[in-house]
Amino acid sequence: MSNITDTDAFRVFVATWNVGGKPPHDGLNLEDFLHVDDSLDLYVLGFQEVVPLNAGNVLVIEDNEPAARWLSLINRALNKQQRADMINIQTTSSDYSSSCYSQASNTMVSRDPRSAGTSLFFQRPSLKTVSKNFRTERGWRLKGCNCSSEVEKKYKDSCFRCQQVYVREEDTDEEKSLKRYMVTDVTCSSVSQLKYSLIVSKQMVGIFVTIWARKELVQHIGHLRLACVGRGILGYLGNKGCISVSMSIHQTNFCFICSHLASGEKEGDELRRNSDVIEILKNTQFPKIFKAPGCRIPEKILDHDRVIWLGDLNYRIALSYSDTRKLLEDNVWDALLEKDQLKIERDAGRIFNGWNEGKINFAPTYKYSNNSDSYAGETIASKKKRRTPAWCDRILWYGNGITQFSYFRGESRFSDHRPVCAVFAVDVRDLISKQKLYGLKKHVLKTREKATNSNLYCHQLQNQVEWVLTNFTDNSGLLPGSNRRLSCSWLFFLLFSVY
Repeated sequence: MSNITDTDAFRVFVATWNVGGKPPHDGLNLEDFLHVDDSLDLYVLGFQEVVPLNAGNVLVIEDNEPAARWLSLINRALNKQQRADMINIQTTSSDYSSSCYSQASNTMVSRDPRSAGTSLFFQRPSLKTVSKNFRTERGWRLKGCNCSSEVEKKYKDSCFRCQQVYVREEDTDEEKSLKRYMVTDVTCSSVSQLKYSLIVSKQMVGIFVTIWARKELVQHIGHLRLACVGRGILGYLGNKGCISVSMSIHQTNFCFICSHLASGEKEGDELRRNSDVIEILKNTQFPKIFKAPGCRIPEKILDHDRVIWLGDLNYRIALSYSDTRKLLEDNVWDALLEKDQLKIERDAGRIFNGWNEGKINFAPTYKYSNNSDSYAGETIASKKKRRTPAWCDRILWYGNGITQFSYFRGESRFSDHRPVCAVFAVDVRDLISKQKLYGLKKHVLKTREKATNSNLYCHQLQNQVEWVLTNFTDNSGLLPGSNRRLSCSWLFFLLFSVY
């Protein structure tokens, strides 16, 4: 049987931050950066250079420990966890038999390399193992398919296969071994207190993306897939490139791209960045999963309903350092923005055709001196590291149903970049089965036939509306998956538009 949908608005916080290869310290407070607000439904956070982009990290093995620390700090800010609940992973390279703390308790667990039966080099916990500490029970098992119940029933085998492959993350033998040396269980009380659950976290060398959702929303998220495109050394290594996340919320599919594009402020370097954008759009291919009528699962970035691109795009200002500094001192923002390479390339139609970016009302976010509000090059000590200030860090979006509420930068001095944030309202379609509406309509019409006059009819109809709210909504009086109360007029429109 066919279905109809209702549209609701969800609030999404998006942020990008190049952290300069520095691991976060325990005292770093992210609450101001994340603008923690209980009205927000989704947090999409992208980082660049979570590890130094040296040969060891690019060519040898990925270091997940800084990313795990960022997860702990984010969890502390979003879920108001106490500092004692932080996962503390020791990073001393000379002693991997050091201890770690669990999120749930302060119990210290020794990781003895001799009992592990593997070399010291592989005693670090994987990011996937650590991530499970920050998921609610529902977050461990995301919904596999958001297709209608009729489609799921008709194509049961295919939808079940989708759940098997893309939803339940089974532990590898290595991770099962690591669990013997880490406390990874979270107490029931700590899980129940989580306001936000980790949906996904993924690292590619220095690029790191993590998405968190309000715990009530987790059950409506599905079709989660990841795709990575390397654009660094030799044109394919991961020191530059992107991580893309595809997921659905109810009946709307989303794509989030976190990227770090080619660096350099020489003339012509913007063409390399253009090439990165073009190749990312061309080569990003999400894993194929089952497609059924009425259940569209996109495989390319631009096939999604709502797309948000965030990252250190590295586009510079096409002016000399001295000219840029003069315009900055005079606060002549419009003149600076006219020389912004990203704006120039977009206006020329070379990249991001059909994309949108909010009005920039903040100072360039790169490059700052260490722990300072001064741009690099303003002092004798920083002159060797001088770069022309630029809006390297950006957030753009593509598709209808996206409204930007704010676009701003943070003021943390942690790295030589300032973080950039945006808050969006995104429209999400929620499925309502016509079968349910037919039942409601029949029930209301039956009451109408029994009514002897209009006053009695109105009274009886009001009773039926109350009955609907009791039997077809959740405990808070909402349609399943909806954020707004079912109004009588809206209900009547639905009931009597079904033929």
